Amino acid sequence: MLEQLESTYTQALAELETITHSDALHDWERRYLGKKGAVTLALRATGQLPKDERAAFGKRANEIKNALADAFTGREEMIRQHELAQSLEEGEIDVTLPGRRVPTGGLHPATQTLRRIYAIWAEMGFQVYRSRDVEDDDTNFTLLNIPPHHPARDMWDTFHTTTPGVILRTHTSPGQIRAMHDYGENGTAPIRVILPGMCYRYEQLSARSEIQFNQVEGLAVGRHIHMTDLKGTIAEFARRMFGAEKRVRFRGSYFPFTEPSIEVDVECMICGGDGCPVCKYTGWVEIAGAGMVHPVVLQNGGYDPTEWSGFAFGMGPERMAMNVNGIKDIRYFWQNDLRFLEQF
Repeated sequence: MLEQLESTYTQALAELETITHSDALHDWERRYLGKKGAVTLALRATGQLPKDERAAFGKRANEIKNALADAFTGREEMIRQHELAQSLEEGEIDVTLPGRRVPTGGLHPATQTLRRIYAIWAEMGFQVYRSRDVEDDDTNFTLLNIPPHHPARDMWDTFHTTTPGVILRTHTSPGQIRAMHDYGENGTAPIRVILPGMCYRYEQLSARSEIQFNQVEGLAVGRHIHMTDLKGTIAEFARRMFGAEKRVRFRGSYFPFTEPSIEVDVECMICGGDGCPVCKYTGWVEIAGAGMVHPVVLQNGGYDPTEWSGFAFGMGPERMAMNVNGIKDIRYFWQNDLRFLEQF
C-alpha cells in the first residue's frame, strides 16, 4: 500500500504542474484530497494494515497529504494571478472609442394615455381631484345609491379586507361624494373635476378584463346642467382623443348612481369597425359609462337636487390605449414585459 501511495503522490504532483485553469485545479483537489480522494481513502485504510506497519504508513500518508495541500495552495495562487491579469488585459478600455448612450426608461403606456386624458380635460376646464384607493363600504356603495343587499352590487366583484366594511374601491365613483364634500362648499358651489385612479375587481382575466385597471371619473355639478351637456362634452372629448373622423355612439344603460344612464362607444381603431376580439366583433369599443347624477347622490354629497344637477362619467384609459395603439390584450399592461413596454 505504501508503494501505491508513493505512486499516487508522484502522479498527483505531475498532474498539478500541467493545470492552468481554476476549474481543472478544483477537480484535481477533489480527486486527490477530497472526501473520496485517493490520499484520503489511503489514510482511512491504515487500520487494515498489520500493527507494526500502521505507524510508518500513517506518518508518510499525512506527510504526502500535507505536501499535496501546500502544492495545491501555491498552484491556486499562481492561477488566480494569471486569470486576474488575463481578465484585466481582455477588459482593457479603449479610451478612443465613442461613448455609449446611457439607456433611459420611459413612461408606461397607461401613464402616457392618462396624461393625454388629463390634458384634454384640462383644456375643457376640468381639474384633477385625487381620491383614496382603500374605501369604506358606505362611500363605495351606499352613498352612491347602492344600499346593502342591492342587486346592483353584483355588478362589482369586490376585494374585501380583514377589517369589516373596508374594501379596495371597485370604481372611482366614490370620489364623487368626497369631491362634493371637499369642493362643494356645503352644496353652494359648482364643481368640474376628473378623478383618476386605480380600481380593483375580483374578475376573470381575459383580453378585455383585468383585476386592476385605471379609471378616470368625471363630475360636473351646477345649475341647469342637462343630458345634452353630457353628450356634447363626451363627444368633444372623443374627437380630441381619437380624431374627428371617428364615430361615437350613445347607448341607454343602467347605473344606480346616475339617472338616466348611458354608455359611450367609439369606433374600433384595431379593426376599423369590421369586428375583432377586442370589440367583441361589434366594431365598437366602450370608452365610458355616464349619466346624470342621481338626486340621491347629489343629496348625499350635500347638494339640494331641486336646485342643482350634474353629470358624471367613468372612462377606462387602458381600453383607450388599446384602441389608439392597436393593442389586442389588456393583460399586456401589467405583465411588465419590456418587449411590450419598450414599444412606447
